[in-house]
Amino acid sequence: MYFKKISIALGCFLALFMSSCLKYEKKANSSTTGTMTMVCDDTFRNIMEQEIDVFEYQYPDAHVLARYATQGEALDSLLSLNTRTVVIARDLTKQERDFLKGKRRNVKSSKIAVDAVALIVNEKNPCSMLTTKEVGDILSGSSRYWNDLEPSDLGEISVVFDDKSSSLVQFMRDSLLHGGDLGPNVYAQGSIPAVVETVSKNANAIGILGVTWITTDMETAEMTSDELAQSVLSDEPVQGATLSQDVKVLKLRRPDEVTAYKPYQQNIFDGTYPLYRPIYMITTGVSGSLASGFYTFVTGDIGQKIIMNTGIMPARTRIQVVQLGNDE
Repeated sequence: MYFKKISIALGCFLALFMSSCLKYEKKANSSTTGTMTMVCDDTFRNIMEQEIDVFEYQYPDAHVLARYATQGEALDSLLSLNTRTVVIARDLTKQERDFLKGKRRNVKSSKIAVDAVALIVNEKNPCSMLTTKEVGDILSGSSRYWNDLEPSDLGEISVVFDDKSSSLVQFMRDSLLHGGDLGPNVYAQGSIPAVVETVSKNANAIGILGVTWITTDMETAEMTSDELAQSVLSDEPVQGATLSQDVKVLKLRRPDEVTAYKPYQQNIFDGTYPLYRPIYMITTGVSGSLASGFYTFVTGDIGQKIIMNTGIMPARTRIQVVQLGNDE
């Protein structure tokens, strides 16, 4: 009799356990619950960390595990079917789409933002403006000394990127060198923060990085993650961001233009700032999955408002231009 009671109690326990497991599994397969992985181009880390923070705030049972890597590593992970979601600086090619289709993967892709590539120098560097041709000459090694550009005693130019395989390197090579090789004065620092640090310590250095790493929204700079989430989840429009005063950002102009511009959001929006590139979010997550839900969030109104906060231009949003000054 004793053993019979034990077996009955154990049977009830197992039934309850299985019931709770089935309930959890049902939640895990939702578009707003469960756990997913993704790989994001490291140059867009500042953007995606905010997207994840707000998404997880809005949906507490959702967990997005992001790995930040080079664009090549992100693509390799997607094409090897190790992840279903990536954020990179270009769309998939037809060949890549066909490959995934052959693996029975349904691809969804959307341009979520337009990023600007910023050039920063040390405060002791008198240079304040360059043309895109001069930037190309610096990258190729044709102009190796600051004195080649204007009278200067700073010596040899040291160009610093985050990583030799960075999408920033590829973009600059394609845009300004037509795929040509970089000069011997170009160095990889290992991370974006290391680029900023190198420039801050070396008067002859010039750093190349995504503009979100040097922007600050004066209204949200001191906000907690919860406060940021509540601000973008409200119906109020967002202010956008301005450039940080902690680094010296160069103005750029095209060779055939007179006016040079800084990478402010307005100048990214209207194309007057010459170095800009798209940001794409790509997923093979099935409908109803968390990957699909997060994709819908980032490409939707709230996700686009978050991007507006980071200092770049969201792909789809209502723009209200406010003139703040004459500094291009």
